[in-house]
Amino acid sequence: MAQLEVRNIAKTFRLGTGSKARTVRALDDVSFNIERGEIVAITGPSGCGKSTILRIIMGLETATQGEVISRGMKVSGCGYDRSLVFQHAELLPWRSARANVAFGLELKGVLPGVRDVITDRYLSMVGLAHAADRLPHQLSGGMKQRVGIARALAIEPDILLMDEPFGALDAQTREELQNELMDIHAQTQKTILIITHDMDEAVLLADRVIVMKAGRVDTVLTVDIERPRGNLAGLRGNAEFGRKRLALWERLHDTAPTSTSTSTQAA
Repeated sequence: MAQLEVRNIAKTFRLGTGSKARTVRALDDVSFNIERGEIVAITGPSGCGKSTILRIIMGLETATQGEVISRGMKVSGCGYDRSLVFQHAELLPWRSARANVAFGLELKGVLPGVRDVITDRYLSMVGLAHAADRLPHQLSGGMKQRVGIARALAIEPDILLMDEPFGALDAQTREELQNELMDIHAQTQKTILIITHDMDEAVLLADRVIVMKAGRVDTVLTVDIERPRGNLAGLRGNAEFGRKRLALWERLHDTAPTSTSTSTQAA
């Protein structure tokens, strides 16, 4: 059984009122599976439905049709089996880094002693044990995002959902966090679904890249580069990385038909 199954999801929105109202179809028959321990990236042009499908998977929005299956059960709202990392960390400004990481555990009713152990573990995992008592305004952008990742991991979800988590960071910090995410995956074997506009990031991180266009799955590109993959600077000289990136670029820009390096099957 797949870790997560997205089955024939469609989503329509009604915009405007009265005679000016119109219906917009944001997603149209989207289906794909994610296997346990896999990293899958979704990419595509702005407005193609990437973030909408992520919000439906998280349970923040309801599909017009279709269903999402997590742990063999239909998703109906948010649950502790799924956790979301936002583009901006969205930390509670009055709580320290430690208290922000512990927030989900408090909602779960985890006892304080156990909560402290789990919180310290994930703060250490993201390299912030030294900053546990700092408030968000005392943290850099990269540090805030590390707190957001630790908070999402602390509830120990089956799947970690990430909505362009590094998109607002400078290039150096983004590459550092990409490398740290790969280290976290190596330690935890966490199933990860990440939304990204960055082709390099998609090929660096993912086992498969789902290309979406106009609300549909266009192509699924398999990235079979052996792990550990090293950093992005090193991979740019890797021939297989170059081939996969070119294949992704071609699919995004409609400059080549689906080839043997891609698949139109989403499962």
